[in-house]
Amino acid sequence: MWQLLAIVSALFSASAAIFEKKALFKSDPLAFSLLVSAFTLLFTAPFFLFADIHMVTSSAVLVLFIKSILGSAAFLLVMTGLKYNDLSNSLPLLVFTPAIVAVLAFFILSERISTLEIGGMVLLLAGTYFLQLKKGGGWFSPFLFVKHNKAQWYILGAIALFSTTSILDKTLLSGYHLPPEAFLPLQQLFYTLIFLVLFLFRKGKYQPIQQQFNNTWRLVLAVAIFAVIYRYSHILAVKAGSVALVLSIKRTSVFFATVFGGRYFREQNIVRRSIAVLVMVAGTIMIILA
Repeated sequence: MWQLLAIVSALFSASAAIFEKKALFKSDPLAFSLLVSAFTLLFTAPFFLFADIHMVTSSAVLVLFIKSILGSAAFLLVMTGLKYNDLSNSLPLLVFTPAIVAVLAFFILSERISTLEIGGMVLLLAGTYFLQLKKGGGWFSPFLFVKHNKAQWYILGAIALFSTTSILDKTLLSGYHLPPEAFLPLQQLFYTLIFLVLFLFRKGKYQPIQQQFNNTWRLVLAVAIFAVIYRYSHILAVKAGSVALVLSIKRTSVFFATVFGGRYFREQNIVRRSIAVLVMVAGTIMIILA
């Protein structure tokens, strides 16, 4: 059952990524993150009515708040990376996250790693390598991709944060037994407050948020709806299954976003990037079958 939930999360996550990229042509990352979080909060608030309030402890809320700080930072980094980089060149790096999570889960959550899972991680690394391999750039060019594309620093930062938040997801759901119906709306509340504070105290000249909303409100609503679906299904999947395996399945969303999103935005080297992502997806499947 958790595998199906993870697949649902992957499909809607891919759809959200394509709409996010389109919206970021007309909006800055922070304003967009705030708008999406606010509308997602409106859609998730009713979930709290079905939550077992007695299972919501102050310690769990505190951990969730800390996790939300990290999660909001990761989301903002991804949005910034998407704005200044190709969709088909940014998102595939996120497939590397499950490998890091698997290692962390082994030491922190005592989740075992099999030989097949290690093989899957090797394919994830190989796919990431070929994704960054440049024509005429030499075999060592993938190790210099950050030097050639500064926008990738945003994605690398998001990977580090997502690896941590994934462990905290499992801890909150299994360790603190926080109900998913309370988890989702509380997390969205924290996301919205965090982005609001950042928005109010940021410096520089930006397009008024009302104007940005007028230009992107349809996309904002679509992303908010998709976010509710992929986040709730992800939470349910993490509660039932291994956090690293759930995240591995969810990251197959990268393939759909890379192929369909890359073609929609007419990005270059889609075939090479798609093959690289397929290698990464193969690694994900090996982890699933382990």
